[in-house]
Amino acid sequence: MTQDDHHESQVQSQTATTTTDEPVPGAYRSELPGLLGVIDTAISRIESVLLAAGVLLMALNTIANVVGRFVFQSSLFFSEELNRILIILITFAGISYAARHGRHIRMSAIYDALPPKARKALMIVIALVTAIFMFGLAWYSLQYILTLQGRGRVLPSLQIPVWIIYCWAPIGFFMTGAQYTLTAIKNMIQKDIYLSTAVLEGYDEDEFEI
Repeated sequence: MTQDDHHESQVQSQTATTTTDEPVPGAYRSELPGLLGVIDTAISRIESVLLAAGVLLMALNTIANVVGRFVFQSSLFFSEELNRILIILITFAGISYAARHGRHIRMSAIYDALPPKARKALMIVIALVTAIFMFGLAWYSLQYILTLQGRGRVLPSLQIPVWIIYCWAPIGFFMTGAQYTLTAIKNMIQKDIYLSTAVLEGYDEDEFEI
């Protein structure tokens, strides 16, 4: 083999590796079977839409308020209240998103010391108990919203009922509870241990000290 042929084979090898080992990321596709997969995918899309819309609207609102204040000498009278609504939206949509990606804080000293079968059983228990708490918080937040609705309070600037801006709380808690329930089911039907429906148990091996 000549030097040119050797160089060409290396280029082809690198190209093949790039095309096969680095796929272009696409929309989330659940690996759960049947209706469970449909529910999982639907929750993922709802999270994405809520978070994207919330962050973009907050950025646009903040920029518009700054421009109005320093260019036109008049800030948006509703800017603070709108950001308040968007912060609530992002917060409660974010807890479901964090659960999907296994990003919630975990106290895992005892968990890590257990053998695989015990860790799997404990993960199922943790996911189910967390789901119960999330559904409970969804119920109590719904009752709180009904209480606010009965009081008839409105926002000073936007003049919309206060209870409307808190509707994201039960929605976020319910989606998080559903996410943990699906995590428990996935651990029941799969051989591996999953922190969520999309994240396997384990730590990143590419971390390094600076």
